Amino acid sequence: MATEPAEESVVDSPTGWVARHIERYVASDGAQGHQFHGAPSLLLTTRGRKSGKLRRTALYYGKDGDSFVVVASNGGAREDPLWYRNIAADPAVHVQVGADHVDGRARTATGEERARLWALMTGVYRTYDSYQRKTKREIPVVVIDVDG
Repeated sequence: MATEPAEESVVDSPTGWVARHIERYVASDGAQGHQFHGAPSLLLTTRGRKSGKLRRTALYYGKDGDSFVVVASNGGAREDPLWYRNIAADPAVHVQVGADHVDGRARTATGEERARLWALMTGVYRTYDSYQRKTKREIPVVVIDVDG
């Protein structure tokens, strides 16, 4: 399995509770944090579109075949989260799920696929529906297709 590049440091989310979640997840190799408030979570590492630095965040996820599915909700804010802007610029990502590390490519689901995967993800985390009601933007659903 892939591992984070040792020669490059990773910048974790600046949001306090997310950073603490990531710290526990990494320190325990996913034993603590994979289940977070009753839902499965993964760590997503993207390349910063402006800084070029590796940036890591924690997200709830679902599975669609061999692919991971995440939601760019940003808590229902008007703007997309920064990680989503990063994958729009560079879709190559790194994912840690529990102790497993994989590389993949992220893409935004559209049309019928988005509708199907939105239903999947609201089953994982019901609050996504209330986030969608808070904002005028259509919250992106992202599919991470695993390499190889």
